[in-house]
Amino acid sequence: MIGAILLVGGIGLLDLRLLGYGKGISPAALSRAVTPLALAGFAMMAVSGLLMFAADAEALSGSALFWGKMVLIGVAGLNAWTFRSLFSDLADEIPDAAKGLAAGSLVMWIGVVVMGRLIAYF
Repeated sequence: MIGAILLVGGIGLLDLRLLGYGKGISPAALSRAVTPLALAGFAMMAVSGLLMFAADAEALSGSALFWGKMVLIGVAGLNAWTFRSLFSDLADEIPDAAKGLAAGSLVMWIGVVVMGRLIAYF
């Protein structure tokens, strides 16, 4: 759970800033502050996810929620890569394309967490 909080919390804060909340905070400074936390959270989630998968690989490999979560992680990673490639220099004025990528990121990472939690129940 700590990994999810670090990942979604860090990325979520940056995404919300890019969408217009907290205009008194520099997007570049916020990105420098939260990106290492988000990466640490992703690493924690990857390790714990691999261990959980190893414990019940047969059941998980047949789960649509599991595969949906894996697809969302891949698409969210591609979204992050696209964002970093196009908008490496964050200014105070955020382009509409960056806002679109930030909104997509927020939805995808929340989806990853929700799907991960639902796997236990379905």
